[in-house]
Amino acid sequence: MGEFVRLEVEDGVGTIRIDRPKMNALDVQTQEEIRAAAAEATDRDDVKAVVVYGGERVFAAGADIKEMAAMSHTDMVKRSGGLQSAFTAVARIPKPVVAAVTGYALGGGCELALCADLRIAADDATLGQPEILLGIIPGAGGTQRLTRLVGPSRAKELIFSGRFVKAEEALEIGLVDRLVPAASVYEESVAWARQFTRAASYALRAAKEAIDHGLEVDLDTGLEIERQQFASLFATEDRTIGMASFLESGPGKADFVGR
Repeated sequence: MGEFVRLEVEDGVGTIRIDRPKMNALDVQTQEEIRAAAAEATDRDDVKAVVVYGGERVFAAGADIKEMAAMSHTDMVKRSGGLQSAFTAVARIPKPVVAAVTGYALGGGCELALCADLRIAADDATLGQPEILLGIIPGAGGTQRLTRLVGPSRAKELIFSGRFVKAEEALEIGLVDRLVPAASVYEESVAWARQFTRAASYALRAAKEAIDHGLEVDLDTGLEIERQQFASLFATEDRTIGMASFLESGPGKADFVGR
């Protein structure tokens, strides 16, 4: 357990909880603790799905600008790879991941939310990539993940302007997937994650990897990724259990074992 980030596990759902007062600024230490929590969530068999949560007030208001302002070019050349890979560790968790977004998710906070498979946001949340206003660009995946999520034109408009995006617009453009009252964000996110606690774990992993890696390649290569993942699942116990259950009792009644 880190000083600012911890993994809390209950009933198969792991919560990566960021708690760095006042605004969850993502300094180097917090970035590395996020990486460690993502690795733990990946490795633990009792974690079936993951919620990324910054608390009731704020998801994460961005990078620690005071720390960043003191960095030289060579400092950032050395650090930028670690910054990206810490966030990518969340994106690569081979389990369903939902970002529970309250308050602000700006800059690095927005980039962290983009690493999730789904974003459930408060109806008064604010998101954005305002790095351009600091004379820089997003450096933790924003130019790439935002573009893949909302399309190049919208991503360019948001990144070029650095403007803040209110919750309703974020939903409209696909930056978030669902809006709920602020007090319900975490509860709704856990409920979404909990539906996977008895699912076929390796099938979920295969589906996530096929989709994510397929987005990075041409269609033919993506189809080959899918074919290989599909065929590989015939080596799992869950495939045998799932098909036998379907034949005996119909869909949705299998008791999977995660193997």
